Amino acid sequence: MLPASPYETAKLDRRSSTAPPSVLPDISPKRGEIGCHLRFRQFSASQERRRSRELPISPLVGEMSGRTEGGAVERFPARVALLYPIALLALLPTPAFAHASDRGHVLLLPTGYYLIGGAFAVAISFLVLALLPAASLDRFWRRRLPLFTLGDSARAAISLISFAGFATLIAAGFFGSRDPLSNPLPLVIWTLLWAGITLLQGVFGDLWSWLNPWVGPWRLVSRPLGTGDGGSWRLPRWLGCWPAVILFFAFAWFELIDPAPDDPARLAFAAGLYWLFAFLAMLVFGYRGWSRSGEFLTVFFSMVARFAPIERDENGRLALCWPAAKLLAGEPLPPSGIAFLLLALSSVSFDGLSKTFFWLGLFGVNPLEFPGRTAVIGSGTFGLVLTFVLLAAVFLFAVWLGQRLAGSGPPLSQAAGLLVWSIVPIALAYHVAHYLTALLVGGQYALASLSDPFAQGWNLFGTADMPIEAGIVAGAESAWWLWNIQAGAIILGHVLAVLVAHGFAWRLHPQPTRAALSQFPLTLLMIAYTVFGLWLLATPTVG
Repeated sequence: MLPASPYETAKLDRRSSTAPPSVLPDISPKRGEIGCHLRFRQFSASQERRRSRELPISPLVGEMSGRTEGGAVERFPARVALLYPIALLALLPTPAFAHASDRGHVLLLPTGYYLIGGAFAVAISFLVLALLPAASLDRFWRRRLPLFTLGDSARAAISLISFAGFATLIAAGFFGSRDPLSNPLPLVIWTLLWAGITLLQGVFGDLWSWLNPWVGPWRLVSRPLGTGDGGSWRLPRWLGCWPAVILFFAFAWFELIDPAPDDPARLAFAAGLYWLFAFLAMLVFGYRGWSRSGEFLTVFFSMVARFAPIERDENGRLALCWPAAKLLAGEPLPPSGIAFLLLALSSVSFDGLSKTFFWLGLFGVNPLEFPGRTAVIGSGTFGLVLTFVLLAAVFLFAVWLGQRLAGSGPPLSQAAGLLVWSIVPIALAYHVAHYLTALLVGGQYALASLSDPFAQGWNLFGTADMPIEAGIVAGAESAWWLWNIQAGAIILGHVLAVLVAHGFAWRLHPQPTRAALSQFPLTLLMIAYTVFGLWLLATPTVG
């Protein structure tokens, strides 16, 4: 093997561990270090699909790559033994050729300073807001810049196109490639929908109300049936959005705990069944009734859209506003709405926590020999529930303590229902930080796979042969800017959350002193969650 250059040796010697570089795990930044040692398959997209068509079995046999780890032991035919002498020849001394993606890059960053700086930024924002007059901040939030009017005439047509695309993806899940990096269904749902659309909702507003695959089909079917918008039955008011909470938890469990959420056929069955269930519920309870109470994607995306700096009124007029300004116009959420927002934040937080060496060590799992998701179903389910319960308990306690410090005010349910809107910037920030790398790389695979959804060698959109630039998230330079974007998103999200919480505090307590006192416990919680989020980015993880 060729000796490493002095430059490479210097980079590797800067690791805090004395272990040789070959056994160092792919970890997130720890104590000022950022390691980025990603090994993506360096094939073109068309090569991936040709290779996947040759696979004799579905990845569901055993466990899959990607979101799932481990796998079954294959039984090789006897003729494969003839390849062993060739393999032995390959072990003879030969010139070594370095591969760019195999080099270990270490970039020293003062992550401890980031933790302190993030907490300091949130604390300073609280102190500044405590000194500002309420009227000044209210005028700041109310500023609008009118744009133009956008009608609803094309909404049903766009939804029908979306439904046709969704039906094609379901068919691709059943009949396309078994490789989750070649089949468009897992890539579209987990990358473009869950990661990408969430980000777009937070930037451009409620795009999902146009893109969701239910509006168009519902209008076509409901008119002949004569059910109308109200449906045949009405959901009881006390039910709130508890159905959406339950379905969102099931979705989070499937994504984070299920052994094979990326298996195309398994995902196609789950997604198709859910679409049919939601569609029938909309026919029975009305589109508006079920989409506001039971369809968890619509509930989630509508909450995220309130953060966007683009506002659209009932007449279709668009206007620019400050990010998160629309949150302050929200009414107190019922207990089910509080639970939904807290579940949205706790689930993405647990997604990061469940991969840390710390969490796996609590259950005796060696992170360097991860046994696969099947082995951690029990601990994962327990952790998902525990994270939600702890976050809900701490949030409600902070609101209750703030009300006690203020001395008077509305009941706890009303205060919590208003202040929980401040969770939206934090949840969106965690979403961006957590799924950024998946969006950058998985998005490329998605674009390539959409040109050949059934692995037939098609090139419908001219993207089937596009090279996958996995190096965009590999290397020291990429690690530096990725870390800064992720850390900046988390810090900014918490600062905006403090701004929103203060706006609601003045609404609950008109006296400035009481408003500031009521926010002190919640600000401490946000400072702690800022440190927790940055720690998740900096601690060693698997996968």
